[in-house]
Amino acid sequence: MQTKREDKMTTTNESQSGWVRATAIAAAFAVPAAFAAPAIAQEYPSPDETLDWTIAFGPGGGNDIMARTIIEILNTYDLYPGDISAENRAGGSGAVGWGYLYAQSGNPYGISTTSGSFVTTPLQADTPWQPEDFTPVALLATDDLVLVVNGSSEIETVEEFIAAAQERPMNIGGTGTVNVDFIVPTLFAQRAGFEFDYVSFNSMSEQTTALLSDALDAMVGNPGEILGLIESGELRPLVFSGQNTPAALEGVPTMAELGYDIGVSMPRGLILAPDAPAEAQEWWINTMQQVVETPEWDEYIASNTLTPTVIYGEDFRTFLENTKNGFEEVLRSVGAID
Repeated sequence: MQTKREDKMTTTNESQSGWVRATAIAAAFAVPAAFAAPAIAQEYPSPDETLDWTIAFGPGGGNDIMARTIIEILNTYDLYPGDISAENRAGGSGAVGWGYLYAQSGNPYGISTTSGSFVTTPLQADTPWQPEDFTPVALLATDDLVLVVNGSSEIETVEEFIAAAQERPMNIGGTGTVNVDFIVPTLFAQRAGFEFDYVSFNSMSEQTTALLSDALDAMVGNPGEILGLIESGELRPLVFSGQNTPAALEGVPTMAELGYDIGVSMPRGLILAPDAPAEAQEWWINTMQQVVETPEWDEYIASNTLTPTVIYGEDFRTFLENTKNGFEEVLRSVGAID
């Protein structure tokens, strides 16, 4: 199973945060000032224009996998008439790649995929862009988290976990600091009425080792990353943060079902450059409506244990604004950001 963990903020000290701010600012100048967006043809897209597809993270991660899956589907079904150039422009937890796209305002041939860092990076780094600045095409799926304990734990259910946590604060592990791994248990604890101590790790392997050695009481993680350990019984899933439990976690309740809906998901979607022509936005919305109906897309969703959640156009922009505002409120309330 490919990891998605690079899509999250893993900044853990001030020097790293400063670097993120620096690369974010530099990204604003990633495209020459003389850049001119191609004039949109009478028919969009023109087969003579190469689609410049920015992947804001390195090869092999969740954002990269999603982008290349969409491109493969476009090619398989001849949905895009021209050439597609996919480039990994990693750096600053997505700040560099999305900064590159941001600088292409008005360009109908600049495109990128989104992930959790699309929302969290601007909250803690001095980026020249905000999520809602880009031209929204579609939210295609959400990346949600599962709360797990050691398979040998005496805690069998989420109700038992909450009761135990109300007696004494639990240690809950996650990857990174100011990101969704921190936000999800924070909101869950607030709604369920317990306290916990968040323990930050640099990688999923580190936190999994800590949980299996009983150095942690619990941890959160993407189901796709730890599904093998869940299936083997080494980890026991208690509750899922998404609205609908994926088939791979059948029988695991959602926080919403328990009355603790946190309204937090990591948006995996598609965006164009800011102020892209309406014709380009409409074309991509219509095209993605075809993409999500293919068996290849169904396989991608299932194999990566994602939650199929589809929202198009300006509704996606509203989703991004609401998600950012929700994240910001939580992070400010606990002093994670100023």
